[in-house]
Amino acid sequence: MHNIMTTLFLLILLSLLTVTLGGRDIPDKNPFTPKASVARYWDKHVRNTLPKPLFLLSKASPMTAVQAASFTNLAATNTLSTRLPEFCSAAHLLCFPEVRPSLEKHTKDENFQTYNDGQNFTNYGTGRVNGIDTFKNYSNDIVSIPVNAFRGYSRSSIDHRESFTGYANDINVADQSFNIYGSNSGGEGSGEFKNYSSNSNVAELRFTTYSDDTVNRKQSFSSYNEDGNAGDQTFQSYAKNSFGDKNDFTGYGTDSNVASSSFTNYAKKGTASNSTFTNYGVNMNNPQEKFQSYGDGTVGATHNFANYRDQANVGDDSFQSYEKNTFASTVNFKNYGNSANPGSDTFKGYAKGAERNTVGFTGYSVNTNATFKDYAKEGVSFASYNTSSSSSTVGGSLVKRWVEPGKFFRESMLKEGTVMAMPDIRDKMPQRSFLPRSILVKLPFSSSKIEELKSVFKVSDNSSMEKMMMESLGECERAPSVGEIKRCVGSVEDMIDFATSVLGRNVGVWTTQNVNGFGKNVMVGRVKGMNGGKVTKSVSCHQSWFPYLLYYCHSVPKVRVYEADLLDPESKAKINHGVAICHLDTTAWSPTHGAFVALGSGPGRIEVCHWIFENDMTWTVAD
Repeated sequence: MHNIMTTLFLLILLSLLTVTLGGRDIPDKNPFTPKASVARYWDKHVRNTLPKPLFLLSKASPMTAVQAASFTNLAATNTLSTRLPEFCSAAHLLCFPEVRPSLEKHTKDENFQTYNDGQNFTNYGTGRVNGIDTFKNYSNDIVSIPVNAFRGYSRSSIDHRESFTGYANDINVADQSFNIYGSNSGGEGSGEFKNYSSNSNVAELRFTTYSDDTVNRKQSFSSYNEDGNAGDQTFQSYAKNSFGDKNDFTGYGTDSNVASSSFTNYAKKGTASNSTFTNYGVNMNNPQEKFQSYGDGTVGATHNFANYRDQANVGDDSFQSYEKNTFASTVNFKNYGNSANPGSDTFKGYAKGAERNTVGFTGYSVNTNATFKDYAKEGVSFASYNTSSSSSTVGGSLVKRWVEPGKFFRESMLKEGTVMAMPDIRDKMPQRSFLPRSILVKLPFSSSKIEELKSVFKVSDNSSMEKMMMESLGECERAPSVGEIKRCVGSVEDMIDFATSVLGRNVGVWTTQNVNGFGKNVMVGRVKGMNGGKVTKSVSCHQSWFPYLLYYCHSVPKVRVYEADLLDPESKAKINHGVAICHLDTTAWSPTHGAFVALGSGPGRIEVCHWIFENDMTWTVAD
């Protein structure tokens, strides 16, 4: 009772204080806000005359004093989840919205321009006869975290045409499910799906069924998760058990980065179908792809696979079965794995058990890490099967792979007048804020308490959010490397405590000013070495995936840290102010580290420098 009365008194006091300040919670005037508290904490624990680091303090919780007190009380009584939407909004967190139980149903011809609620969508065009439906945009350009489920689109329709232009494009951290598209449909109908989650960052995508059990239907899928960054995608079934259909899949994962994809069935057990798969994983960087079945058990089909992983950079790929147990089909595979930097590839079955087929494989280009097993010995022609590797090696055993220009460089490059490539230093994670320490200390933080954490933030089992949280907790809980001191921090105060415990109280924190110049050449202007340019140690902090802003901070010994003006090479105008860290001792680094691939040499033989990326930071002893 005493605690409740104290909280109520504080809320009344803070409310009156806010009113006296003109109805606004002004951080530098209201001493009770989390931002004001963080500023005082800096003054108390950091001893130097440097200006406060505004880029760090801006990450403090934006909550008002009243909100902070209210949510602290809810966290203390384990009832924060009852106010989760308000908490996530006020605290600026990464929370997946709950899907409402009410579901949308549409059965008439529609000209749907935009659907942006991020909710369940049960049926669109189910059982339609004739007519045309167009669905232009579904959850595109969403700033928040969309969680979408689309149950059915044009299911069991006859002579019905539909066009789906965009689904969840240009969004950040998506969790999307599309259950059924055009299944059990027939007649002269057609379906066109132009874009599914293109230009998205960290997309968790599930496409269950696309045009299964159809008759004489024409379908095209133009783009699936192209130009994406990371994520995990599954496509369970495409045109299974169909008769006389024509399918075109133009692009899957083209130009994407570090994507994990699984394609279970494509045109399985179809009859008299005509299917073309133009591009799968083309120009991808480090793809992790599994294609389990293509055209297995078909009769009288014509299937063409133009490019699989063409010009992709390394990766781990598995193609389980292609046209297995087919009859009287015409099959062509034009190109598999034609890349200068091959990865680990396994192709287990090609037309195995097929009868009376015409099967051609134009090119299979692999390195020594690839296997091609169990292909038909009769009726199969290979135009090219190349097992020689054109890649170079590091230390005689490492396959060379592509590393973004400018990501790593030598210390000698940090001198005025040097022109160098600037890598993509943009922060690809969603914007979030730290929690106030008063709330943070009341929340569980360990993999052993993941169920409690999921309950607080209403995280579903096996969801992308659960995976991200478990990965971050695992990294935070792993044993430190030799000589490493590490800590994960979820508040500004915790970060200050860790940095000062390693470096002392006379510290400064630095980051690159902006992202100008990325992807282009920049000229190095004035250069200054931190701590007088002496060898020192630093504390580097990198973002981790979590509902609130979480940083993985660790001590980095034997480094030199520099700040440098970055100029436009043509106009010589200043466009950025970069911070770079040079690791002088690389003896413990792996021989396969991208720095040695890009720069040559190996562990302990050279120093390696890199820029501090957007929203990452490094702490050093102040000058």
